[in-house]
Amino acid sequence: MKLSCSALVVALLLSQARSFLSPSEDDSFPEEWVLLHVVQGHIGAGNYSYLRLNHDGRIILHMQSLKGDADLYVSDKTLHPSFDTYKLQSATCGQDVVVVPGDFTRPVGIGIYGHPSHQESEFEMRVFYDQTVSQDPFDKGSYNSEGVHKEKKSPHATEDDFQEEESIFWTILIGLLKIILEILF
Repeated sequence: MKLSCSALVVALLLSQARSFLSPSEDDSFPEEWVLLHVVQGHIGAGNYSYLRLNHDGRIILHMQSLKGDADLYVSDKTLHPSFDTYKLQSATCGQDVVVVPGDFTRPVGIGIYGHPSHQESEFEMRVFYDQTVSQDPFDKGSYNSEGVHKEKKSPHATEDDFQEEESIFWTILIGLLKIILEILF
């Protein structure tokens, strides 16, 4: 009897582990989409959190509000888009999806807004690269609105990208140290 109960518990744990590790129906995305990032966060009511998108190509931002209601605003003109200044937006209760075209000027600003109907909103955003968009191997660049040729950026990280990430790291680290010093003194 004790052995059969143990076997039942092990079978239950294995089934739970299998369901945890295998993607559910809700998480199914086309095979052509490559997952680049998963961003999780919290945002207070009426506040914004900003992200910067540097990846070239057609990018899909798939955000799920886990708690509360977070909305998505995107612009290639400002790094701090809001409900007043944006090019693309999704403001639904639950799942928000925005497709960033490949011809948007990089970096693209992403604003995540915590809707005031909830004290705090929790979200998870998945950033996908869409491989289905055909790339012309002979296209060395594109033209801006004035018809002037502009070079495309390399999809690989440049030294400027590394310095920018390093700068953000130091800004966050210094901010944390200031907070710790304020608490201690």
